[in-house]
Amino acid sequence: MGVGLIVLACEQQSEGGTVSVDPTLFLEDALVGDIAEESCTLSGGTKTTCYRITVKSTPVDHQAGPWCPKTISDGDQAGGIWPEGGKINNVDGAFIKNLAAFYSDDERKLYRDDGSVRVTDSKEACAAAARPDVDEDYQSSCFQCLPSYLEEGMVNTYIIPIKPVKQTTPGQLARTAVGLALNGVNFDPPTPTDAILSAHTLAPFDDCGGHINLNHGYHYHAHTGCPTEMAQADAHTPMIGYALDGFPLHTRLKEQSAEESRLDQCRGHSDETRGYHYHVADPGSNSFIDCFQGEYGCSFERDGEGQTCDATSMNNRRGPGGPPPCEGERKTRRPDDEAVKESHFAQPHLKPCTDTSQKHAKHNHKHIEENHEHAGKSHMHAES
Repeated sequence: MGVGLIVLACEQQSEGGTVSVDPTLFLEDALVGDIAEESCTLSGGTKTTCYRITVKSTPVDHQAGPWCPKTISDGDQAGGIWPEGGKINNVDGAFIKNLAAFYSDDERKLYRDDGSVRVTDSKEACAAAARPDVDEDYQSSCFQCLPSYLEEGMVNTYIIPIKPVKQTTPGQLARTAVGLALNGVNFDPPTPTDAILSAHTLAPFDDCGGHINLNHGYHYHAHTGCPTEMAQADAHTPMIGYALDGFPLHTRLKEQSAEESRLDQCRGHSDETRGYHYHVADPGSNSFIDCFQGEYGCSFERDGEGQTCDATSMNNRRGPGGPPPCEGERKTRRPDDEAVKESHFAQPHLKPCTDTSQKHAKHNHKHIEENHEHAGKSHMHAES
């Protein structure tokens, strides 16, 4: 697996327990236009200055897919992964064949008598199966949408506070997004596995923990180690992105004992170098963090032209399911308009990510404002 690695050569110094968002850490190839500054209203009502970050709808540092195997004899490289019971399970042919036994449901059969798997194999089928009320023709199917189904040039926009504003008490996650990876991919809220399984469908993640929704493209539901990482000079676990409240997101702590003793209820903690930051959960949990310690910003489908971030608006809190937006409509994204389906399978080992791009990480060294630059940093690009 080729993973872009950014090395931070010297320590960031935290002030008051927080470190400002560094826009130069986002991969230049993932960005659409310059990162801009604008006024915004955060979820708690704080009026402040945010970064507007518009990104592509597919990853630039690793391959997307595959998701569904074609036959019940296919090996684990033909499909993705599915979380169930806190574990990640490989979606290979054998898993599809044994679904009925796995879920103790004789009606859960996603393959034909000849051994071929019923897969959503067109854009139209993808759209019909992704609805909250799954089209009857696509029930008992393995659900996947391919990158080729997305409209050309699709982008998404995220509004993140430059300086995180910590809340007095933790708040529930936004239903628009959890955060943004350094490669520009959205960290999404948990996928609605119960709704997916109730239609006898399965919507696997790929080996990188993501899949595609026609409304806003590729997004993650689990961290398996694929996105570009920013290594830490003091051997702390790497940074992989920012939460929507502006606090950094790091990979999972290596020791379970450390997870239990050092992290708060949102999966975060503080240190002198990074200030407050989160550590994402195990990929089998179908989640990243459990709550926000800071007031969060907004996310918009497409470029959000003419839209101003007011995260106190109910429109910024995506409800479960619901119809997709009308053609050409610009609105604040509602996180699971996708109603996309995922599954977790009980196999003991997580497969390595499939990555063909083998790209070097590149920074967006834009001149945003001198007072937001971090002096004394050198960024070295490496590839592992």
